[in-house]
Amino acid sequence: MPKSRIRKKSDFTPPPPAAKQATSIKLTNRSWVAPVMLALFLIGLAWIVVFYVTEGGLPVESLENWNIVVGFGFIAAGFGVSTQWK
Repeated sequence: MPKSRIRKKSDFTPPPPAAKQATSIKLTNRSWVAPVMLALFLIGLAWIVVFYVTEGGLPVESLENWNIVVGFGFIAAGFGVSTQWK
């Protein structure tokens, strides 16, 4: 049986340093995300608690049971903001 030829692998050459500098990563300051997220969570929780404690008299009496949806809307907005946290 014939002997196979041995292939020589090429040596690894790192990319030139100019290419590394061209791909700079821009980091943004997202220090506002955590306070806004927590504020929305607390507003939503407070809205629902006030609605139950006042037996529907507050925060907005004309909304009746939709006040619960408003409270959960604030909480959902808090979760939406949390997707920006890095």
